Amino acid sequence: MVKIAPSILSADFANLERDIHRIADADYVHVDVMDGVFVPNISIGIPVVASIRKVTDMPLDVHLMIVEPVRYVEQFCDAGADLVTVHVEADTQENIRAAIDKIHAKGKRAGIVLKPKTPAAAAEPFLQDVELILVMTVEPGFGGQKFMADQMEKVAALRRLIDEKNPACELEVDGGVAPDTCRACIAAGANVLVAGSAVYKAADIPARIAELRG
Repeated sequence: MVKIAPSILSADFANLERDIHRIADADYVHVDVMDGVFVPNISIGIPVVASIRKVTDMPLDVHLMIVEPVRYVEQFCDAGADLVTVHVEADTQENIRAAIDKIHAKGKRAGIVLKPKTPAAAAEPFLQDVELILVMTVEPGFGGQKFMADQMEKVAALRRLIDEKNPACELEVDGGVAPDTCRACIAAGANVLVAGSAVYKAADIPARIAELRG
């Protein structure tokens, strides 16, 4: 079954606990962490993740859009993240591997993220060491952007690599996922879909989550 990970970037931050409970039918809570350096926006950090952990038992899928993530992955794990993903573009290959190792040492799942211009081949050095690969289908940094359909070729290429080398690894897509784009993601091989505004702006959130599962 396709998993849905609503992004709280589209939630009402003044009523975050309420809005997390509204997505109880989903599989993950997707938490976008931005530092204003790796991406041109600033969002939330470690204290907010710790606060979220207190109000939900849902797995927290924490997407770090920050430079040198190896500096902070342990703190996010300690704050309650279940899955921490880091961008391959955010540091050297050696340091990204160190970040993955630190996440695993905390007993949590680790993943890598590819920006739209980053080829599928960039995931190969880490493929057998991670539990999830995330493909961005918008430029990271802001919600509500238009879905990049040309990224489906990359998703399909990664699906083939995963099936060959690490079948247990999940393949996630983030950016512009909505009822009119989710099926293309699923057809290309994604099994986890991140959706922000498509979920939180829906009149019936449980129905929208079910619709996005394809």
